[in-house]
Amino acid sequence: MNFFFENSNTPWTELGDGIRRKIVGHTPELMSVLVHFDHGAIGTPHAHDAHDQIAYVIAGSFEVEVDGHKRICRQGDAFVAPRLHTHGVVALEANSMLLDQFSPRRDDYL
Repeated sequence: MNFFFENSNTPWTELGDGIRRKIVGHTPELMSVLVHFDHGAIGTPHAHDAHDQIAYVIAGSFEVEVDGHKRICRQGDAFVAPRLHTHGVVALEANSMLLDQFSPRRDDYL
């Protein structure tokens, strides 16, 4: 198990369409992931069958939709996407970034 995350030594994983991520850390029950968005990049609406998610806006701003409710989230804001609730984002600024937290961890990211 890796107990520490060093941002400068951890490369981004390119996801395409202006989105990239870095896994900050994880245990079987929890995972934190940095997600960087270019201006206009879209986190396509989706729902998780097995994961609750909280996303905290580290930088920039997003148009966020959760379960049909839309809101603008800016640096310091967050949203909760419980399992089975559809959610998605659109980055409104360049270099917008989320800290996504999942419970349990996303094994598909490893």
